[in-house]
Amino acid sequence: MSIEIDRVRSAERGAKVSISIYIILAVVKITVGLFMRASSLTADGFNNLTDVLSSIAILIGLCTARKPADANHPYGHWKAEPIASLVTSFLMLFVGFQVFISSASRLISGEIVPPNRLSIIVGLVSAVLLFGLYRYNSTLANRVHSTGLRAVSRDNLADSLTSLATAVAIIGASYGIVWLDAFMAVIVSLIICKTGIDVFKESTFSLSDGFKDKYLLEFKEDIEALPQVKEVPSIKARMYGANTYVDVTILVDADMTVQEGHDITETIEKVLYENYDVMHTDVHVEPSNLKDQFNPHQM
Repeated sequence: MSIEIDRVRSAERGAKVSISIYIILAVVKITVGLFMRASSLTADGFNNLTDVLSSIAILIGLCTARKPADANHPYGHWKAEPIASLVTSFLMLFVGFQVFISSASRLISGEIVPPNRLSIIVGLVSAVLLFGLYRYNSTLANRVHSTGLRAVSRDNLADSLTSLATAVAIIGASYGIVWLDAFMAVIVSLIICKTGIDVFKESTFSLSDGFKDKYLLEFKEDIEALPQVKEVPSIKARMYGANTYVDVTILVDADMTVQEGHDITETIEKVLYENYDVMHTDVHVEPSNLKDQFNPHQM
C-alpha cells in the first residue's frame, strides 16, 4: 500500500468517528432543544447535523480519492476530496441560513421562552466530547501528516467552543436573561455560514490549482541552498487532495554529467519530502548558460 493511500485510509477512520459522534450529538441536541425550548441548543444541533452531512461527503470524497489512476484520470482521483468539500460548503450555507431566519424571527418578535436548565448539561457534555474528538483527530493527523484530517480537527475544536458558548447562553437565559438564548442561536447560525464560506474558499482555491506563495519561497530557498544548484528560475506547485505536486526547474553547471544530474534530482525530491512532506516532485535540469531563456518574473 502506498503512503498516499495509507494516509487517506487514516483520514477515513477519523471521518467515520466524527460521523458517529456528530449523529448522536445532533439527535440529542435537536430533541432536547425542541422539548426544552432552548433555541441555541437546537441551532447547535443543526450545526452538528451539517457536520454529519459534511463528514459523509468528505468520506465519500476520500473513498473516491484513493481510487487508482485510469485512462480518463491519469493523475488519479485525488481532487474528489476538494469537490466533496465544495458540496459540503453549500450544505452548511443552506442550513446556516435557515437557522438564522428562524432564530432572528423569534428574537425580533419577542417569542422567547426561558429554556430548561437540564439542557445546560447537554451543551457542556457536547463541548467536552467534541474537544476529545478534536484531540483524537489532531493526534492522528499529526501522525499520518494528513492536512485534510488536520482541517477536520480544527472544525471539531470550533464546534466544541460553539457548544460551550451555547451552554453559557442557556445558563444566562435560565437566570433571567431570556433573550440571550435566541441571540446565541443567531450567533451559531452565523458561525455555520462563516464556516461554509471558509470551506467554499478553500475548496475552490484547491480546485483552481491555487498554492500559497510563501510555501513556494520556502521550497525555493531550500533547493537553492544545495551546492550543485546555481539558480531556481521556475518553481510551481499544486494540490491533489492532501498531496503536494511540485514542478521545479534548476540551473546547474553545463559540464555536469547525466549521473550527477540524476543525483541532484533525487536529492531535491528527498529534501522537499522530508522538510515539507511533498509527495511528488518533477525536477527539470538545465545548464546555467540557458539562464536568459527563462522569464525573470516566473518564480
